[in-house]
Parts: sequence; C-alpha cells; structure tokens
Amino acid sequence: MRRKRRPGELRALVARIIQLSRRLEDASVAEYVEFMRNPRRVIWSNFLAGVARGFGIAIGASVLAAIFLYALSVIISLNIPIIGDIISKIVKIVKDSGV
Repeated sequence: MRRKRRPGELRALVARIIQLSRRLEDASVAEYVEFMRNPRRVIWSNFLAGVARGFGIAIGASVLAAIFLYALSVIISLNIPIIGDIISKIVKIVKDSGV
C-alpha cells in the first residue's frame, strides 16, 4: 500500500534533488567521467603519478639515510662506550662478510 505524499514533502524532495544536482556539477563529475572514458589519458596520468611517487620515495629515503648516518657519526664522535662497542661489532661483521 502506498501512502499519499503531502505537497510539502514533494517540494522538499524536489529541492533536495536540485541541491544534489548542483553539488554533482560542482564536483565536476562529468569531467571525471569524460577523463575515465579516455584510456590513454588515464594510463598516462597514472604513469606520471607513479614516477612522481617513486621519485619522492627515492629522495625521502636518501634524506632519511643521510640524517641517520649523520646522527650515527655524531654518536660515534661522542665515544659512548656501550654504543661504540655495538657499532664496532657491526663494522667488524660487515668487514668479515666481505661486503
């Protein structure tokens, strides 16, 4: 059984539909759909995004490694007995392994 809608409910529903339509237009859904219809453009865009991510990871890892090595050299220069022993053991293991 269907119930009858009141005129105020119908107006509110139409207003919500219009509001939703405007929000979809503002979100550029049509442009996104057009973008997704062009496979070459999608592949090219994803390729460039992957290159940018890879470059960012490489630069970030290099910076973090440099900071770590700098901190390690500062710790070594302080000549703290416990840490110095651990580092000397690591250096000895690396030299013995032939790397």
